[in-house]
Amino acid sequence: MKHVYVDSHTHLDDFPPEEIDGVLERARAAGVGAIMLAGTTLESTAACVELARSRPMLLAGVGIHPMDVTAPVDGECADTLRRAAMSSPKVVTMSETGLDFDRGAPDLSLQYQAFRAQIRLGLELGLPVIFHSREIPGQPELHMEALKVLRQEQGWRVGGAMHYFQGDERSARECMELGFYVSLAKPLLRRPDLQAIAADLPLESIVLETDTYPQPFKGSRDKWTEPRDVPLVARKLAELKDVPVEEIERATTANFLSMCQRAGAPGRADAVRAALEG
Repeated sequence: MKHVYVDSHTHLDDFPPEEIDGVLERARAAGVGAIMLAGTTLESTAACVELARSRPMLLAGVGIHPMDVTAPVDGECADTLRRAAMSSPKVVTMSETGLDFDRGAPDLSLQYQAFRAQIRLGLELGLPVIFHSREIPGQPELHMEALKVLRQEQGWRVGGAMHYFQGDERSARECMELGFYVSLAKPLLRRPDLQAIAADLPLESIVLETDTYPQPFKGSRDKWTEPRDVPLVARKLAELKDVPVEEIERATTANFLSMCQRAGAPGRADAVRAALEG
């Protein structure tokens, strides 16, 4: 298997179809070998699975984002997610689910129900859970809520990752104790508090991502975050840990593969290897 980066979380399905190949070409040129697509609704999930089928380097997750929860994840909704997950070996995670406490977020009782239902589906299907956690500014303890639910639902049996990690030292430690990875992205480039936490994290507990989605608010198109930016995060992490960037590349890619392999769904680790090998 080549030593290449994995972008463990993106929303490429939100891009116009004519842009996808350019995004992937730039990613390959930067040394990114596999890219995860995260579903946010039933429609988005279907689009992610179909897009992953169409490009060798793409993998897919299935899920309902906490900001998109409009009703309980009932039997019919779970069946739709289940069918999507089982329709292709390129579906390797439950993603994106979790909790969001931000202003304007959906009713928390709906979010908790949806999160629990998706963790249970991940356990049933042997898929790691990549989860969202957004606190109210100034209340970092709210990150513990998602971790508490994962502990109660035995999410540690399949593991996963805390997506776009911006929590505190306590939540990072709890995440690792549960057997979950900490997923680092571009906030690592600008936040000293996050840099201090990342410097002390064991390398075997880290995966990398960009959370790529269309960003017209940035003005110039070349300023948008893309999977090609994973090496920027890796270089900052290498600097913080005082190790060669190649060590970050090897470890974080191996961690992603291990995450998918450990969860136990047949063929999923093979799908990751195939994506990495191009």
